[in-house]
Amino acid sequence: MTETSLTPQVRSKPILKQELAFLFIHLLPLAALWTGASTFDWMLCFFLYLYRMFWVTGGYHRYFAHKSYKTSRWFQFVIAFMAETSAQKGVLWWAAHHRHHHRHSDTPQDPHSMKIYGFWYSHVGWIVGPDFKETDYKVIGDYAKYPELMWLNKHYLVPPTVLALVVMALGGWVNGGSILTMFTSDGFSSLFIGFFLSTVILYHGTFSINSIMHKFGKPRYETGEESKNNLLLALLTLGEGWHNNHHYYEVASRQGFFWWEIDITYYILRGLGAVGLIWDLKEVPRHIKDSKNKQHAQELKRQMERDRPTLVRNGSQKAVEEDVIGY
Repeated sequence: MTETSLTPQVRSKPILKQELAFLFIHLLPLAALWTGASTFDWMLCFFLYLYRMFWVTGGYHRYFAHKSYKTSRWFQFVIAFMAETSAQKGVLWWAAHHRHHHRHSDTPQDPHSMKIYGFWYSHVGWIVGPDFKETDYKVIGDYAKYPELMWLNKHYLVPPTVLALVVMALGGWVNGGSILTMFTSDGFSSLFIGFFLSTVILYHGTFSINSIMHKFGKPRYETGEESKNNLLLALLTLGEGWHNNHHYYEVASRQGFFWWEIDITYYILRGLGAVGLIWDLKEVPRHIKDSKNKQHAQELKRQMERDRPTLVRNGSQKAVEEDVIGY
């Protein structure tokens, strides 16, 4: 790639109103200094971080952006609603920009390339700027055909607002003994810590994949861009830290390609599959896992196809049944 092809695009400056709103969300948890915070509030914060991280990774990302499994139309709406409780805008907006990222990863057309635009812009600058506010429905046309998803994408503040009210009601019930106290300090302490603090942590857990995962860690595969694998971030993001794996074979429902690569999102997806809520999870073919680049993967695939008749004759058909979707 030439230096000319890496010339950054001219990106607009952040919108002050959006910067202030983003800052305000970060400051709201400090209001707990006045309300206090109960053990329940902290437990709720921990739970809502993990709970919503799953819907971000398993919903926004692995379902809507990459179609790594199938589901029913009603549960598709549930996935979209739950993902949007993360307050990371509309499901079609999120998935469309992520698809664009994969098509142009670490090039000037990438919405959030750390290599091209630096850490701060890749982490959050692209979100608070005006350049990527709209949803590219052409990129996400396979899901934009559903009117309920279009409605949810437009009214993306509805799910987090509903969750915030539920959190306040729980706070009133647990902290104050009655749901009627949800608009007192009993409910507001749960709102500030349980909802807003977990939302802020969730923001930066998600954003770290755009920024840190293209800088720190080790790549296993030659992908032509700077994605890395990182165990710590894989644990913090329920499996998204195996980012180099994902960029190498993005359609898989799992990002930890090997058994020792912990991928909690994938384990939960398998559980949803076991009860019939989702199905047809796309796995990682052996020729993909064992290769080092696309050319090597093709060579391994051809070798496996040549060896298949011999293995079948020897009674090893099951061992060579591979999903050959992709390269």
